[in-house]
Amino acid sequence: MIELVHVEKKYDRATPLKDVNAVIHDGDVISVIGPSGTGKSTLLRCINMLEKPTAGRILLDGEDITAPKYDVTQARRRMGMVFQSFNLFEHLTVIENVMLAPMDILKKSREEAYEIGMALLKRVGMADREMQYPDQLSGGQKQRVAIARTLAMDPEVILLDEPTSALDPNMVEEVEAVIRDLAKSGKTMLIVTHEMKFARAISNRVFYMDQGLIYEDGTPEQIFDHPEKERTRRFIQRLKVLELNVDSPEYDFLEAGAQIDRYCQKNDIPPRTKYRIRLAFEELVQQLLQEVLSKEPIHVTVEYTGEEAHSTVTVSYGGPKFDPAEGENELSYKVLKASMEELTYEYDPEAETPNIVRVQIRE
Repeated sequence: MIELVHVEKKYDRATPLKDVNAVIHDGDVISVIGPSGTGKSTLLRCINMLEKPTAGRILLDGEDITAPKYDVTQARRRMGMVFQSFNLFEHLTVIENVMLAPMDILKKSREEAYEIGMALLKRVGMADREMQYPDQLSGGQKQRVAIARTLAMDPEVILLDEPTSALDPNMVEEVEAVIRDLAKSGKTMLIVTHEMKFARAISNRVFYMDQGLIYEDGTPEQIFDHPEKERTRRFIQRLKVLELNVDSPEYDFLEAGAQIDRYCQKNDIPPRTKYRIRLAFEELVQQLLQEVLSKEPIHVTVEYTGEEAHSTVTVSYGGPKFDPAEGENELSYKVLKASMEELTYEYDPEAETPNIVRVQIRE
């Protein structure tokens, strides 16, 4: 079992890990996902002690491997790391790459290391390439050799850092197949990946990392189908988001319109959809909620996902219950409702902004 307790990693100009806490159980297969620059690879390197955390503790079966006098080579013998850049020795053959660590570190005989190595190369479909050199292999083949080399140390924990990111698309599947087979072995695995379908299929847990921490931890079904937190939801759905805070009747609505135009252009949103997003903003904020704006600020969130060509405008505001459908400007409401796929209102007295209007844009 691995315990991460308030783990922090700070560099001069960045802090990729701010406060990471988690318990990784024996046999867990965990996919680590999230935007670029959120500390995913740094987390693996800290667990393997290739990077020493700035603060916090990492416990391996109750033993603090970050303690000053701890011999980190003991922890590394129990963990194997597969890098996105393969890291094979170019001057050694495939079988020699796999044999090297068992002979040097585990003190296996050459014959025993060879038998282990060939068995592992067969497992990853590379036994017929034993005498070739890395520069004679494709990227997918190199990565399969790198996996075999890691397995040769018989690690309890396997850390894979973007194992398919350096591969051509047609090579990704062959490496994923090897990792899928490996996941059935019962070993503990952490896999940093940007392949969402792969992460969902292979894992029993998913870490979504953001803001320097494990922002959400759950089963694949929870993370991919029912995320509890907003940032997770936006990442999973690949949402492009624009947020506007309209704080008074003197708000610069012309600039807001320009921001919407730039947002739509940047995200290749079709002109018809852009028109309806602007219409929703103008009719709701400038017309239907004019009375509210004189007393309460209005928060507007525009979300668009290109994969499904789906867009939503959410408008939230404080104050007592106020449904735009019950306002005096019936014409604006009719125009808005007729132009949109769906228009809903809800009131949640427990929320910070209890009035919420959601507009599903008709594509």
